[in-house]
Amino acid sequence: MPDPRFLLKVSRPRFWLYLFGPYIVGLAAGASSRDDLITAGTVAFGLYFLFPANLLIYGINDIFDFATDKLNPKKQDYEAMVRPEHHRSLLITILITNLPFIAAAAFLELKTFLLMIGFLFFSIFYSAPPIRAKAVPILDSMFNVLYIFPAVFGYVLISNQLPPVPIIAAATLWTMAMHAYSAVPDIDADREAGVKTIAVLFGQRITLVICLALYIASAVLTFPYLGVVSIILGIIYTVMILISLFYTDRIGIFNVYKYFPLLNAASGFVLFWFIAFAKFL
Repeated sequence: MPDPRFLLKVSRPRFWLYLFGPYIVGLAAGASSRDDLITAGTVAFGLYFLFPANLLIYGINDIFDFATDKLNPKKQDYEAMVRPEHHRSLLITILITNLPFIAAAAFLELKTFLLMIGFLFFSIFYSAPPIRAKAVPILDSMFNVLYIFPAVFGYVLISNQLPPVPIIAAATLWTMAMHAYSAVPDIDADREAGVKTIAVLFGQRITLVICLALYIASAVLTFPYLGVVSIILGIIYTVMILISLFYTDRIGIFNVYKYFPLLNAASGFVLFWFIAFAKFL
């Protein structure tokens, strides 16, 4: 079993809210009362979307990305470097921590279990062959839909119904923008390793413009449901992209990117409390 500190670093704690945040937002949106939010099932899968699911996503990513990671300065201290000698033990740990929750989901309603399978599919084959979507421009951003599965899973877990289609579409566009923006600081390392991401294909400035369009479209789609919150979040992400467009170097972009997880966490916090106040208070 690998060192727990190593596993923690691989799981990217600063990104945990990318799964857990959508999950609790989905719970809040699907709940009919406050009692629905805290049950044995919601707590158990909340724990899943905190650590095991993140270890799955980023562990698989690190196992199949070593050729790129060894060329990426970000991996020297900002993230973990998973060397080949650690791949087998990390994969075993991923299986041990994920299988109990997958087995538990099999006893739920069919829609909920299929959402778990969808989450696993997109999480694994974003990085793993034969699909390895992260090396296929545009498909790499589309596969980031994996981050909305926890929200839909939580919603269906409580309500046994799917969220409105415009909400799913908006969330998909938002996750595509999130991926494309995250790929910009890695352009040089990916290009040197021969990995052709959406950012490598279009270059820094065009990719940022694509992100801007996706964020605006997401805000428009959610406006009928979230009102002023959609406008505020749309403006905030627009400002972030506009600031990023001022930089021509990767270092400048990376310095802005460091605040990206914090911004996403704050957005999830606002969404959760907006929905919770509207429904329960």
